[in-house]
Amino acid sequence: MTADRPDPSGPSGLPGSAGPVGPADPSGSDESAEPQGSGGSPAPLSGQERAVLALERRSWAGPGAKERAVREELGISPVRYYQLLNALLDDRRALEADPVTVNRLRRVREARRGRR
Repeated sequence: MTADRPDPSGPSGLPGSAGPVGPADPSGSDESAEPQGSGGSPAPLSGQERAVLALERRSWAGPGAKERAVREELGISPVRYYQLLNALLDDRRALEADPVTVNRLRRVREARRGRR
């Protein structure tokens, strides 16, 4: 790395060790929840944000299995999980990190909004 470019792995040395997801912009902009790293570049996804996307990639055996995994693996309530997930769907960094999952979830969200 050069002196003018920060280490993308963050202070802990682990990739994506940035802070939590910020509030979503009601305008629906893809850049709404992007915390800025030094130098104006977007900070990488945090470990928790990557774990939320990873949980969404999995398939679930039955009712309650996903909510149980959210509590056990992430240590957060299902309500908080879905708040984080919804903010991630509007975050360009999440789209860049996992485009298949994010686009699939965006389609599901838009279909549900269309039924309301």
